[in-house]
Amino acid sequence: MTDSYTLATDGACSGNPGPTGWAWVGADGQWAAGSLVQGTNNIGELLALLNAIRDHRDVNALTVQADSKYAIDTYEKWMDAHARRGWKTSTGAPTKNVDILKDLIAERDARREHGLADVVLEHVRGHAGHRLNSWADERAVRAAKHAATGTASRWSSLDGQEPIDIALDPPRLGR
Repeated sequence: MTDSYTLATDGACSGNPGPTGWAWVGADGQWAAGSLVQGTNNIGELLALLNAIRDHRDVNALTVQADSKYAIDTYEKWMDAHARRGWKTSTGAPTKNVDILKDLIAERDARREHGLADVVLEHVRGHAGHRLNSWADERAVRAAKHAATGTASRWSSLDGQEPIDIALDPPRLGR
C-alpha cells in the first residue's frame, strides 16, 4: 500500500467524435495511455480518470489533477444522481457514457470498502504550463493519433514502457 500519490489526467480527440486518446502521468514519471478508434473528448477525459483510479487501487491518498471540469463534476456531483434517476439527466434525457460512469462508481465504492480515502480531484488549467497536465496531454494526443490508424491500444510504464522524465517539458506534437 502506498500512502499518497499525485497524477494528472487528460483526454484528446481528433474531431469530436473521432479518434480518441486518454492518459495519466504521475509525479514520479509513471504513466499510462490508451486509444479508442471512435470516441469523444469527454470519453477520453473520463477514461483517463477511470484508468488513473484503477491503476492506483493500492494508494490511500490519491490526488488527480485534471483540466476537465466535466470529468471532475461528473465524478464529484453527477454520476450518483444519474444512477438514482435510472441513468437520466436532471432534464430526463438519457445519460451519456453510462458504462464508464458505472465503472467509476464501482472503483469509488471499492476504495471505500477497502478503507481507502476518496480520490481528491483538483482542477488545473490545461495548456497553461502545468507540467504533469502537459505530459498527460502529450500522451493523450499521441494515443489519439494512434487511434486514427484504426487501432485501439493501451500502453503503460507499469507494463514495461519507460517512465517519463517529468523534469523536462514534453515534446510538442501539434494538435
